[in-house]
Amino acid sequence: MPYDVPRPAPDQEGTPHPLDNPVRAALTGPHAPFAERYGSLLRYPADVAPWFALPDGSGPVDWADVAAFTGPGGALSLAGYAGEPPAGWEVTFHADGVQMVDAGLAAAPDEEAVRLGPADVPEILDLVERTRPGPFLTRTIELGSYLGIRRDGALVAMAGERMRPPGWTEISAVCTAPEFRGQGLAARLILAVAHGIRERGDTPFLHAAAENTGAVRLYETLGFRVRRHTSFLGVRVPAGAVVTAG
Repeated sequence: MPYDVPRPAPDQEGTPHPLDNPVRAALTGPHAPFAERYGSLLRYPADVAPWFALPDGSGPVDWADVAAFTGPGGALSLAGYAGEPPAGWEVTFHADGVQMVDAGLAAAPDEEAVRLGPADVPEILDLVERTRPGPFLTRTIELGSYLGIRRDGALVAMAGERMRPPGWTEISAVCTAPEFRGQGLAARLILAVAHGIRERGDTPFLHAAAENTGAVRLYETLGFRVRRHTSFLGVRVPAGAVVTAG
C-alpha cells in the first residue's frame, strides 16, 4: 500500500470510533430518518445511497438477515466493512480506499458556488455520468448540502455531503466536467462544503481510492490527512440460499 497508516484505536470507553463503521454510525445517528432496518441490518433507501451496514463483529445471524432482506441472488454494497462474507457468497467488487479527515483545511465560502436542489438532479446525474465520482442517485441530494459552479448556465463542477456519523460529515460527489478541469473548481467547492460542515459543528472527512494517489495528494495539500485504510465491498447472496423471515 502507498500509505503506512495504523488502524485507529477505540476511544477511551472502548467503543469504536464513528468513522470505523461510518454507514452504521450515520444510520443510527443523524441519518436515522433514512434508515431501513431488517434485524441487525441497516441500509439507506435504494434511491438515496447504495450502502448497507452490518454491526461490528457481525456473524452468521447478521448474514442471515442480509439473505432474508435481499433474497437469493440479492446484492449489497458495504463501505468500511472489516470482515469477510460467508463462504460461497460472491464478491462482486472490492476496492481499497483511504479515509481522510480534516487536519487544517482553509475552509471558506465561495462566491461562485450555488446551492443545488431537487430541480438540479437531472443535470447532476448527467455530470456524474460523465465524470464518475462515485454513486449518486435520484434522492442522494437529500443527504446534505450540495454546491455547484455553473458556466454559461451549465453545471460544470459540484461537491456535497453524504454520510453523517455523529460529529462528522463526509464530502462526496466531487467532480468537474472534463473541459473545465485544471481550474481548481473542485478544490474550491471542497473548501466551501467544508466551511458549511464546520459552521454546524461537524468535522469534514472523505474517502478516496487508494490507487488514486494523485487525488490523495491533492486532498493532503488542501489540509486532509489519511486516517486509515478502508475498503468498499460488493457481495451477492447465493442464488440457492435458503432464507427465513426475521
